[in-house]
Amino acid sequence: MSTQSIYYLKPVTLHLPPGIPESPSRQRRHTLPASEFRCLTPEDAAGVFEIERECLLPAFISVSGICPLNLDEVRHFLTLCPELSLGWFVEGRLVAFIIGSLWDKERLTQESLTLHRPGGRTAHLHVLAVHRTFRQQGKGSILLWRYLHHLGGQPAVRRAVLMCEDPLVPFYERFGFHPVGPCMSPWAHWPSRSSSVPCGATLPAQEQ
Repeated sequence: MSTQSIYYLKPVTLHLPPGIPESPSRQRRHTLPASEFRCLTPEDAAGVFEIERECLLPAFISVSGICPLNLDEVRHFLTLCPELSLGWFVEGRLVAFIIGSLWDKERLTQESLTLHRPGGRTAHLHVLAVHRTFRQQGKGSILLWRYLHHLGGQPAVRRAVLMCEDPLVPFYERFGFHPVGPCMSPWAHWPSRSSSVPCGATLPAQEQ
């Protein structure tokens, strides 16, 4: 029977990994015109779902190849826990987003894919997606970096976890995630693809 290691969190200052540009707020204004980061609302659900649906290979993807979250699930999470989401808007247009929820067990299970546990101390990242016309620009990395700092400012959240395919593990390791064992989910056995791996990360302290 497989085991899973859990990494409890000691807040640390997060430094950008090599090759990732500085936070947009530190860049010249003309490089990212009217760039805004904010938590999403149910009114953003349709735009979120359109980006998620057109992703051929989003960071998180279900066994069947369909979107990780359907439109009703997107609205569900943005209604119950909008503070665990983050969207990147450029000139008012949503270009990238992360949606998460709270989980109250050490391991992710099938239930964790659709539930929000308000008493949980773990942020479960369900999906990270970037609009196709804004990919290959480092936006996913910047958004994840800012999202982890956002979580680090929420006292109730002690750690962050996600499920991803094996080839994506090195990407998430750059942000402090560590593989913690096989998934207790149908994603763990995906024909013709690498198995999914749950990862846990330390949360950064907020910059003062």
